[in-house]
This record gives sequence, C-alpha cells and structure tokens, in this order.
Amino acid sequence: MAAFVLAKFPFDAVGFDLDGTLLDTFRDLGEAVNYALALGGFDTVPVDSSKDLIGGGAKIMLARAIESQGGLSKEEFKPLYKAMLGYYAEHNAVHTAPYPHARETVARLAQSGVKMVVVTNKFEEFARSILTQIDFIAPFETVIGGNSLGKGADGRFIAKPDPAPIVHAKTVCGGGRFAFLGDSTYDVKAARAAHVPVVGAAYGYCDKPPHELGADVVIDSLDCLIPALEAL
Repeated sequence: MAAFVLAKFPFDAVGFDLDGTLLDTFRDLGEAVNYALALGGFDTVPVDSSKDLIGGGAKIMLARAIESQGGLSKEEFKPLYKAMLGYYAEHNAVHTAPYPHARETVARLAQSGVKMVVVTNKFEEFARSILTQIDFIAPFETVIGGNSLGKGADGRFIAKPDPAPIVHAKTVCGGGRFAFLGDSTYDVKAARAAHVPVVGAAYGYCDKPPHELGADVVIDSLDCLIPALEAL
C-alpha cells in the first residue's frame, strides 16, 4: 500500500460535488422527477434528459421540467415537489453508483492523509443515505448538503453557487490548501467565490461545455484527478 502514498501532494483537503462528479445519479433522479410529473398530470420526460436538469438541486430540476410544459403556481408546485422528495427518499440508490475510478481515487487520497468532504446541493439527508447505502461514506470528513447551512435572509437555502458551503467544508477539514471538483457552473462559481482552485468534471452533467465552465483544469475521468491536482 505504501506505493500509493502521494509525495508532496499540493493540497491538504479536497471537496467533491456529488451528482455528476462523484456519483452517477441521473437515473434515480429522473425517475423521481417523472413520478411527480405523472402525479401532476404532466408528460414524463426521457430519463436520460434528467442529466440536462441536474445542477441546482431537486427543486430546480422539477421546476424546469414543469416550466417546459407550461408551469404551475407556487401553491400547485409545492405538493408535487414534496411528492418527488418522498419518492426519492425511498428510491435514491436503485441505479446510483460511483463513477469509474471514484473509489480508487478517494482511497489513494485517504491513504496519503488528504482530508475529503462532499459538498452538494442535494439535501444532506439524501446524500448521506445514498453514500451509506453504497458503502462510500466512510472516507469523507462530513457531507454538506443544500440544506445543511440553513436559509439566508431571502428565505432560500444557502447552497452553491453561494461560496458558504465550500468555505465551511474547508473549515471542517482544518483549513490549509483546499481544492474542489465539480461538474457545473454552480460548482465553479462557488469555488471561485471561496477563493479555492476548482477542477471541472467533463464526464459529468455539465450545464455548459466542460471547457467553458471556467475551471482551472478539466478532467475526463476520475483517474485524472490526482495528476490534475498535482499540476495545480
């Protein structure tokens, strides 16, 4: 195992987005969206298209799908959103799995003493549940979800692209040199505002062409993460 220890690794801690970065979650999310759409009398959407809706969290994901079909009032949307969350709570790890090389890369970082944390816009309880079900929660110092820091003055949960979750993640990891990996503009904007280097995950659910996300470097696979961080 000593051969896997990284020498002079440039970061003390690494943060990971979840959906489209650490885990491939689109199928379970898409089926939850379709459950709510059918319940509300809307046409369901191809599950693969859910990749284009992921980014700002489940609420935005469902809202976009409904808006594309005429929209709903806030009062009508709320029960469908709650129904979606209820369904997802029971079916959030049916198809979800780590991306190729995720476990190996995380293990290699852990063996070298690098602290790791998950920062996602998914509700913390869902993120923890999924990671626990697939036996992948142990390597992380904590899981910071879209609801972990409560709501701001505007009544909305403090989540990416707000930098606060990433700033909190860095604090949890003890400060020091921190880098973040994500697949969306939400991730890049949050990392930039938190003044930490950011790696773009081109293999994920990017809401822009990967090289237009604004990341410091872009990787095509998780086995490229460590070399990319070393280059930074």
